[in-house]
Amino acid sequence: MYRIVTYSLLFLVTVLLQVFLFDNLSISIYLNPLIYVAFVVLLPVDTAPVAVLFAGLAMGVTMDFLMGTAGINTVATLLLAFLRPYILGSFYSRDDLRDGGVPSPERLGHHVFLNYLVVLVLVHHAVFFAMEALSWSHMLRIIVRIIASGSVTVAAVWLLGRIFTAKFVARL
Repeated sequence: MYRIVTYSLLFLVTVLLQVFLFDNLSISIYLNPLIYVAFVVLLPVDTAPVAVLFAGLAMGVTMDFLMGTAGINTVATLLLAFLRPYILGSFYSRDDLRDGGVPSPERLGHHVFLNYLVVLVLVHHAVFFAMEALSWSHMLRIIVRIIASGSVTVAAVWLLGRIFTAKFVARL
């Protein structure tokens, strides 16, 4: 039960941060951090893949509704949720995955968690920005947006993950 409350709070915090803070930052056209991916990234390791897909669907539909995008967030977040177990399994041993817990720098190690986070963010951002542009003629602009927004997103999710796991790691 405590996991539902904790992750509902994380869902709410990431949605509110994205909608009220990061969507309103007008730094550059190339800088659009999408930190709501932190919700899927920080789900417990032992979460069933179907539950991860439903969580990704809920986050994607919520962000599409609030950001006014026509399914781009849902497609990108569902792909992220679908690939998460495979990416996590490629960075983490199968025996350790059975132990459960929250993916964090302390649990996975700083290097492994950073690699896990970077791959997930790059996959999400590549799909998101490619679907947003809807043209291969803007490939250079898409790549710059993926790199710029991805680096800020990784930093923000890392910080949010450190705060989230430091606060609740004893109970999870």
